[in-house]
Amino acid sequence: MAVLCSSRHLEEIPQDIPKDAVYLKLDANKITKIPNNAFKHLNHLEELDLSRNAIEKIDMAAFKGVADGLQMLDLSNNHIQSIPKEALVKLNAKIRLSNNPWHCECTLQEVLWEVKLDPESVNEITCQTSVREEYVGKPLVQILDSGVNFCNIRQKTTDIAMFITMFGWFTMVITYVVYYVRHNQEDARKHLEYLKSLPSTQVPKETISTIL
Repeated sequence: MAVLCSSRHLEEIPQDIPKDAVYLKLDANKITKIPNNAFKHLNHLEELDLSRNAIEKIDMAAFKGVADGLQMLDLSNNHIQSIPKEALVKLNAKIRLSNNPWHCECTLQEVLWEVKLDPESVNEITCQTSVREEYVGKPLVQILDSGVNFCNIRQKTTDIAMFITMFGWFTMVITYVVYYVRHNQEDARKHLEYLKSLPSTQVPKETISTIL
């Protein structure tokens, strides 16, 4: 069964889709989110078209229940910047992710490594933003083919942040130790001057010698 719901001004996934749907078109609507278990009752679904919507968020279990039979998933021309790897890795379908405002970083790279991308649109997955400015506007596959590893970039950034944090704590400890030593030295000097100012009958010379 083909269920055609294109251009119906839908703002969310319909709940009354027939269970025996094989081909489902929800393209050209106003859907902004794909929640968990949105299609869990569609066990016969083979093709799912969600292109040309306003999708920004996809939950981790959005496609749970359709993993085995789904052959094509179209998420192109939406507002997706990132997507959890868990949402797609169990799918056997070819996936279209083109023409979205992707933020290119480690998570997206891991998604591309795990899923089966539609070869006809793979070069249209472009970085609108990136952890490195020089990659903005470039096709993600081309960047990865050149040897760039976004996960290494994230690890280096984490290492630098950790180093800066440790250096900050080390500086604070050293500052405290210096302050503590100087403060004790000042207290000792004042105490010694006080003892010297006392009459000699009150303070035995041995005491002053011991302090010195």
